[in-house]
Amino acid sequence: MAVISAGTTLIDAGAISVPTGALTLIKSITASSSASISFVDGASGVVLDDTYKSYVFKFINIHAATSGAEYQFNLSIDSGSNYNVAKTSTAFESYHMEDDSGSGLVYQGNADLAQGTGDQQLFRNLSTDNDCSYSGSLKLFNPSSDTFVKHYIARGNGFNTTPLSDDFNVAGYGNTTSAVDAIQFKMSSGNIDSGIIKMYGVT
Repeated sequence: MAVISAGTTLIDAGAISVPTGALTLIKSITASSSASISFVDGASGVVLDDTYKSYVFKFINIHAATSGAEYQFNLSIDSGSNYNVAKTSTAFESYHMEDDSGSGLVYQGNADLAQGTGDQQLFRNLSTDNDCSYSGSLKLFNPSSDTFVKHYIARGNGFNTTPLSDDFNVAGYGNTTSAVDAIQFKMSSGNIDSGIIKMYGVT
């Protein structure tokens, strides 16, 4: 248990205990000119059920094949036959231009959804330069619940076409009380040229 103090010190007798959890690696997939990458419960060693109450997906050096593409995901309640769960979300970014000509913190209305069944954007305008990529993580909470909607939080940093460093943040929920049993990642245009996606269960 992690200990967070309500007083002036980090750890003391009056602290509040918060469970931290441990990450258990479920599956790692390496992209290679991949149209999409999917994690489906019960397929290829994937567990996406009530074994864990939350799951984490880590994206390592995701490289786009098409300049300006968006990296995105969607959810399924029918083992990947359809990726079209209705989602409501919000998004913002902080950025800094590579040439130091500008920076800012802005709401990204073009990345949010309001009961949208389309793909949820995780990062925008990826550069295809050889040294450019996106890295980050997505947390999916209690996907097997038959009571609650399915919350998610994502954050990552990538190299934008502008060029700039982009800290992109997305949070929302899949508006379904059916169990989510599959998740898919892809680009809005073209393939995932390269990169690694790791799936973890949180104990």
